[in-house]
Amino acid sequence: MSTGLLALLDDVAAIARMAAASVDDIAGAAAKAGAKSAGVVIDDAAVTPRYVVGFAAERELPIIARIARGSIRNKLVFLLPVALVLSLVAPWLITPLLMLGAAFLCYEGAEKVYEKLAPHAAHAHEEKIIPGAGDPRAVEDARVASAIKTDFILSAEIMAIALATIPAEGVATQALVLAIVAVGITAAVYGAVALIVKADDLGVALAARGGAVLGAIGRLLVKGMPVFLNGLAVVGTLAMLWVGGGILLHGSATLGWHAPEELIHGISVTLAGNIPAAEAVVEWLVFAAGSGLVGLAVGAALIPVASHVIVPVWRRAFA
Repeated sequence: MSTGLLALLDDVAAIARMAAASVDDIAGAAAKAGAKSAGVVIDDAAVTPRYVVGFAAERELPIIARIARGSIRNKLVFLLPVALVLSLVAPWLITPLLMLGAAFLCYEGAEKVYEKLAPHAAHAHEEKIIPGAGDPRAVEDARVASAIKTDFILSAEIMAIALATIPAEGVATQALVLAIVAVGITAAVYGAVALIVKADDLGVALAARGGAVLGAIGRLLVKGMPVFLNGLAVVGTLAMLWVGGGILLHGSATLGWHAPEELIHGISVTLAGNIPAAEAVVEWLVFAAGSGLVGLAVGAALIPVASHVIVPVWRRAFA
């Protein structure tokens, strides 16, 4: 009887070791997948704060919370099951769908550039796209909806990169790793965004304490955060253009049209070769700039299409 009990305990210990190893494997896969998608995660964190700029301070955290809820819904409810199903039954569809989303990113980025270059024309375009754009609640709802749509594209890219990183060890393992990546990245991105947009309020609180060190830090935050947020809004716009353009270039090459990506890659390699001390950095910057120009061109072409074709057709279909 004691022998049977020892055998049972050995079996339990073996199962426990296997479970622990499985947990370690899943955690390791999640960490690797998250690291691989770090570039898109940074773009996501840079893009999001611009959707909060211009609102009253008391609306900033509620808006971030609304976007974060939409982001986690995007990843867990829509993208995770779709990614798993497509990878099993129609992997060829993933690239065209990512390119469609990339075109939307390009449109969003080009719209922001248009707004800076021609604010009156951009406002007229916004009135066509968003009924009641002068109403603060309508503007907030539209801004949140736009942020969630942009997040959807960036999240799709994150989930696609993560899925490609996970070893093919079963759908359940892939789903669990993707869920961990989705929750972890969403918490990291929107936690960072909340800290960024509320840093000026923290600065006011520190300055009010009156201490020499804390007061100086507080005043620096109060003066510096508006400049930082405006700069981050510019980076976010650029990120949408270079990420969107990059997806379109890579997607075109995947579908068989290699010329655009090879042209920009060739230019980046040639220019980087002239600066050996910073070859990798220069190559990345030149390729990102080329991708951004592609994104800007595609986005600019889509602005009149959105105003005169897509929105009218959409409203007639769902009026």
